Amino acid sequence: MSAARIAVIGAGVVGTLIARELTRFEVEVLLLETQPDVGWGVTKANSAIVHAGFHDAPGTARSQFCGEGNAMFDELCAQLSVPLIRVGSWVVALEEADLEVLNRLKEQGEANGIPGLEIRGPAELRVQEPALNPQALAGLWAPTTGITEPWALAIAAAENAVANGAKLLLGHEVTAIEVREGRTWGLTANGLQWSVDGVVNAAGLYSDRVATLAGITAAPLTPRRGEYVLLDKAVGELLRSVLFPTPNPASKGILVLPTVDGGILLGPTAENLPPEQRDNTDTTADGLRATIESARKLVPSLDLGRTVKTFAGLRPESPSEDFEVGPTEVEGFYQAAAMRSPGLTAAPAVAKWLVHEVIAPAHGLARRAGFDPRRAGITRPADLSEGEWEALIKCDPRYGRIVCHCNRVTEGEVLEAIRRGARTLDGVKFRTRAGFGRCQGGTCIDEILGILARELKVDPEAIEQGPVGSRIVCAKVRP
Repeated sequence: MSAARIAVIGAGVVGTLIARELTRFEVEVLLLETQPDVGWGVTKANSAIVHAGFHDAPGTARSQFCGEGNAMFDELCAQLSVPLIRVGSWVVALEEADLEVLNRLKEQGEANGIPGLEIRGPAELRVQEPALNPQALAGLWAPTTGITEPWALAIAAAENAVANGAKLLLGHEVTAIEVREGRTWGLTANGLQWSVDGVVNAAGLYSDRVATLAGITAAPLTPRRGEYVLLDKAVGELLRSVLFPTPNPASKGILVLPTVDGGILLGPTAENLPPEQRDNTDTTADGLRATIESARKLVPSLDLGRTVKTFAGLRPESPSEDFEVGPTEVEGFYQAAAMRSPGLTAAPAVAKWLVHEVIAPAHGLARRAGFDPRRAGITRPADLSEGEWEALIKCDPRYGRIVCHCNRVTEGEVLEAIRRGARTLDGVKFRTRAGFGRCQGGTCIDEILGILARELKVDPEAIEQGPVGSRIVCAKVRP
């Protein structure tokens, strides 16, 4: 008898972790993604925070999975060689009315089982965060808040899933799901058909449309756009922790936070867009102005002259304002949908619950011997000691040739990224940080483009920045 086949639609951080979790069992796993690479949807552009779990009301799926997911991140990131820094967070009260909000959030967090929450006064706030607005009255401290790289986690989870037997199908848009007698039977992507025993819908901003393919009535998701400003790592020591304002009904507010590579991120805004604009990641003058003005209420000394990038991300908001996770009326069709904030934090817990408590029992899946949870990351010479780097260069001189000077990325790392599946400039960027630095690729794009063309044996004109149609070289201008 052949093993069951489960298809996971969407290779963001949620879908890749679900696929990885499925490979712990005797089951054939298909991981399908519309984009040419992993993690290019909601996962690519967000605040990259591992939330403590005090923002969400008890009894919601968001509160349940956020707290559980947070506790899983240390082991998960260690296994997959993904950065995680437990920097802690403050919710800052700037007005008397905000003090009541701090107390409510603390009580809510304690009801959710979040450890270590404390409300501390202005003197301790200023000691811990000297750059904080001196008018701050108090802060809610949450020591379990962390920062990571969501795209790195998605890439690592996908690599680990493939190493454990999953099949990754990039550039495959699911256009049909066949349901017979009330259960999933097959799906179609890129004109190819697969028979399947189950489908997991982790399609991010498009999960409502995927649900309708299976005959499930799904309320349209609202794409909520958040705009960000990224400051250069030269100002990275300005603060130590994630700084939240007191939240508003629409969002957690505009934050100021460190990034894992030493920069400072401001944002996001929260603007609901029409459903037909779920690809609209444009930044706006009003949005960026609101981001800067709000961030400066927390940290007045922010130097916007250090801005290296502005960008926008989209998160899927459902009418219920909660995750949609679990089985549906169609047998074998499972939801991991509407995964807005704190979707990143919740992702490992959602994957574990959905696979172990729902899918495996429903399909009678047996545990697979030989599952390996570990995935080695790409070696970063810049993180090594001088002696270790010299030894690496002796083994492979390409690790001594710097390609990206902002982040000290070597040709050896770029080659390893290509070996692992990078086929675009963004594919290299998200695997190595080449192009993430101060110049945002201005001095390294041409060299990385040449390496990609050489290694893939194609003309430079064929190499794209990221999604299909994003070529940056049109033709040669001289022989």
